[in-house]
Parts: sequence; C-alpha cells; structure tokens
Amino acid sequence: MRLRNVKGAREKIESNQYVIENPSEYKGKWDELFKNNNPIHIEIGMGKGKFIKELADSNRDINYIGIEKFSSVLIRALEKREELISDNLYYIRMDAESIMDIFDKDEVKRIYLNFSDPWPKDRHAKRRLTSKEFFARYNNVLDKEGEVIFKTDNKDLFDFSLEQVELAKWNLVNYTYDLHNSEYVEGNVMTEYEAKFVTEGKKINRLVASR
Repeated sequence: MRLRNVKGAREKIESNQYVIENPSEYKGKWDELFKNNNPIHIEIGMGKGKFIKELADSNRDINYIGIEKFSSVLIRALEKREELISDNLYYIRMDAESIMDIFDKDEVKRIYLNFSDPWPKDRHAKRRLTSKEFFARYNNVLDKEGEVIFKTDNKDLFDFSLEQVELAKWNLVNYTYDLHNSEYVEGNVMTEYEAKFVTEGKKINRLVASR
C-alpha cells in the first residue's frame, strides 16, 4: 500500500534541506554532512518514516539515513522530521540498487529492512531487498562488524530471505517467526505497518544477518 500522487510532493522534497540532492558527492565522506564520525545506520524503503525518526530521536550518537524511492511517501517522512530536534537524520530519494554509488566500502554500520516489497513473482526475485544479489551490494558498503536487520509479516518472503542469507554466505545471527512473543522484542521499534499488523494479530518475522 503506497501513497501516490501527492500534489507538490516532488517540489517540496527538492527544496527540503534534509533531503540530499546529490548523495554520490558524499560517498566516503558522510562525516562532512553530519559534522561528526558517528556510525551510520540506514533504512532502505523507509515508507512514511516513523521507525527511523524514532531511532534518531533516541540515539543522538548515531547518524541515520532513510532511503525511499517514492516522493509521495517520502513527503510524509519529512512531515515527521519537523518534530526532530537533532540533526542526525537525512533522507535520500533513490532506488536501492544504487546503494554502492553513494556509500563507500565499510561505511555503513547497520542496514534496516522493514516490510519490504515481497515481489511475489519468481522472475522478480532479484528485486527483493533480501535477495543474494542485494546482499552482495550490502557486502560492499557494510562495516565488517555490521549487520542487516529485516522484519516482515510475509512468511514466504521470510523463508526466502533465510535461504538467501545462506546462499550469500552471510552469518545468520538470530531469527524468529514471532518477534513479539520472542526474547528479541525488547527494544524493538515498530513501523506503521508493524503496529497495524500486531493489532490484527499477525506474527512478525525478524532476522539479523552479519557479514
């Protein structure tokens, strides 16, 4: 479910100081934008931005970058960004396939993937953000001790993702098919979708993978 055709969204995004217009210019030197050397955490496909905004609020010593390709969704994240006091959160409007163009080797400490598009057709498997092809991209930008954290309500996508972690020769740190009734729920920050699904009684799957 995506918001579409929000009037004036693209213009508002282009004029917003927290949306990075030419992110490739910061490759290898994100410290110049954030004006510190704090670790960088990114969320790919951040939707309306509730999750990453709450993280930025709670962790002032971490730099956050939200990546979203739809202007009509990113504009909602910008509205939430107005409530943030600190300057540790920026956004990029782009397709995740270009991630290696904007981050240097070992430059990212953590990658969040929340309720990503399942691309249910087999011929689209490479487009899934947890495919071995995307793990290869993450391998180029993620710190040696970094990790990918993935949450979804889609069991088929989750099973696929578990297989892909192994095929990509990554380490499966932990996983659960029922996050909210597991030992891993402490400290969990919910997205808009997650809050809705939990209210409906749906189980949330989560995995953590490292290089």
